[in-house]
Amino acid sequence: MSYIVDAKITPSKELLGTQDEPTAFCAGQLYYDRGNHHEFVSLVKDLARPGEVTQSQAFDFEFTHVEKPYESYTGQNVKLRYFLRATISRRLNDVVKEMDIVVHTLSTYPELNSSIKMEVGIEDCLHIEFEYNKSKYHLKDVIVGKIYFLLVRIKIKHMEIDIIKRETTGTGPNVYHENDTIAKYEIMDGAPVRGESIPIRLFLAGYELTPTMRDINKKAACTVTVRTAHPPSAPSQLHPMPVL
Repeated sequence: MSYIVDAKITPSKELLGTQDEPTAFCAGQLYYDRGNHHEFVSLVKDLARPGEVTQSQAFDFEFTHVEKPYESYTGQNVKLRYFLRATISRRLNDVVKEMDIVVHTLSTYPELNSSIKMEVGIEDCLHIEFEYNKSKYHLKDVIVGKIYFLLVRIKIKHMEIDIIKRETTGTGPNVYHENDTIAKYEIMDGAPVRGESIPIRLFLAGYELTPTMRDINKKAACTVTVRTAHPPSAPSQLHPMPVL
């Protein structure tokens, strides 16, 4: 990370007792705890000795081997940001300037990405088998699958498929969960019969999805799942599906 701090002095003014100090931060903020910032990475470097600055100056600096363990993220209840902060220390008050840096981590395809097949339902009333071509999908992928009705003894109004983003923040007894429905599609209208099947093809490129982040410094996590809902005469049955 190489940057330049440009300290500009306006005419008839000077900085007394100054010390220029850039700092690289990675910090997380929980929105319900706005007063506290949890810093994951903090690097400090001095650029100038204490003294007087009477004219504009530019200071080159570089941070080497900066750890960037997490991807930048802004969610419903948590924000993870990387930023540079330049501080000019003065006797009365400091001059502080911040600049955000967006970090995007590159990942590789999993070595094992087998298909998914599971059977769910209500005993002696409804048996459904789900089949998906993969267990993990990238953010621009296409979900391909099929739903088989093995036993139908209750009335089903319709069936829909949802993409749910689940955000978890906090630790211990202060854990908070936030679910956000990103997309919802009706894939069946009316009552199915035994032996019927429904094909599924869902394109993810049209949605603003975030990658799975299971542990952000033990403060937060984010997962995206696909689920189906079929409201029968009884309460709705929800079945979680592949994790993105």
